[in-house]
Amino acid sequence: MTNITLVTSKRRFAVALFGVLAGCSSLAPQYHRPPLAVAASYPLAASGMATSSAAHPAAMPADWQHYFAEPALQALINSALDSNRDVRIASLRLEQSRAALGIQQAALAPVLGASAGASRSHVPADLSLTRQPMITSQYQLGLGVAAWELDFWGRLASLRDAARAEFLATDAARQAVRLAVIAQVADAYYALREADQRLLLAQRTLASRQESFRIYGRRVAAGSASRLNLTQVETLLTQAQALSAQLGQQRDSALQALQLLVGQPLQWQASTSPDSTLGELAPLDAGLPSALLTRRPDLIAAELQLQAANAQIGAARAAYFPSISLTASGGSASAALDGLFKPGSGSWNFAPSVNLPLFDAGRRDANLALMQARRDSAIASYEKAVQAAFRDVANALSARHWLVQQVDIASHAQAVQRERARLTQLRFEHGAAAYLEVLDAQRDLLSAEQQLVQTRRALLTAGISLYAALGGATQDDTRLAAPSAPLTDSLSVPRS
Repeated sequence: MTNITLVTSKRRFAVALFGVLAGCSSLAPQYHRPPLAVAASYPLAASGMATSSAAHPAAMPADWQHYFAEPALQALINSALDSNRDVRIASLRLEQSRAALGIQQAALAPVLGASAGASRSHVPADLSLTRQPMITSQYQLGLGVAAWELDFWGRLASLRDAARAEFLATDAARQAVRLAVIAQVADAYYALREADQRLLLAQRTLASRQESFRIYGRRVAAGSASRLNLTQVETLLTQAQALSAQLGQQRDSALQALQLLVGQPLQWQASTSPDSTLGELAPLDAGLPSALLTRRPDLIAAELQLQAANAQIGAARAAYFPSISLTASGGSASAALDGLFKPGSGSWNFAPSVNLPLFDAGRRDANLALMQARRDSAIASYEKAVQAAFRDVANALSARHWLVQQVDIASHAQAVQRERARLTQLRFEHGAAAYLEVLDAQRDLLSAEQQLVQTRRALLTAGISLYAALGGATQDDTRLAAPSAPLTDSLSVPRS
């Protein structure tokens, strides 16, 4: 009955001890999200676009496959997410942060250790109380806790919260890297498609001018055309040759850039039609700037870094209070090995300690000032990141709006130049125009064709930039949940 009462008392003591520790309050300042240092909506009125309302939030696709629907592009993005070295480095950094969090979490719990020992010693007669030489033996077996800090002031809890915020920030940064790689692969893919199409247009023009040069060479030999006409045709031919060589170099560079992003060699199938379209992207609604705070990984990471700095202040403040440590052990001890488990062989040791530095030459004051300065720096970094995100979305919206108009204009200009080149050729063949007009019309047509392809690609780039600026969707099942501490939209940030 006595043993049962003793066990029950020990359990109650342990429950009470952990209850006291759990009730310790943190000395960290209460966290408040900094106010948005941007306008309430994007400046779209100047470009003639309607802004989204709160009732109609941004229509982001569920994952990047819904936005980048081309199978070839999807295969490249999947390969990049598997093989890209930046993604790999970000994942390894997450593992480092995970381990650091585990260390801080373990610091809150006691470290239990088992010990077993045996010793034999000889005591000379002149040192023995019995004045007889003695051989003594001692055997010990037990469990112990060494220097377990009782976190009454929340110092260890604040360090754990800071490590957890750092861990979540690292994961958000990994998501930002994945999003950047998706956008970079998509942009590089369309850049290569653009280079292919421009090269095909140049090669088609080159083939046409080579044929014209052959025909006019025969005409000059037959005396039906002048040498001036031949040199004019040859001028156009050399221009087409130079453009083809330049675009060939650009295409190879674009292929190498895409291959670097994907992280492995590519078997690229170039387009065979110079008049094919580069592709299309689904329209996106930008929503409100406030939606970026919970959607853009880099902003989430910046805010979590701010929370980590806030928690570090709590740890610095707790250093002003006494630190209480507990060392204890219990087990069995006996002079004979077979006596370790006999009644009456129990032994224990309990040694609490309290430590409070009385003079540290201002070290704790300097450490607290350092943590507060880091918190203020994190606030400024967060506000800067929010402003940069607002700028990215506004620029992408503006580019998309104006490039739609530029594509329409370039398409019409190409049609006009093609008709002009056809009519000028007819006039020349009927002797109503000089060949110089034909040369000018053909040069302008080639320029219009190249400009249209470039403008279409710029429109795709604007769509990709808007997708990334809005936060995208990386379809990563390992995305972590939000921090346990709720985020508030207070209009003030504590400065002390």
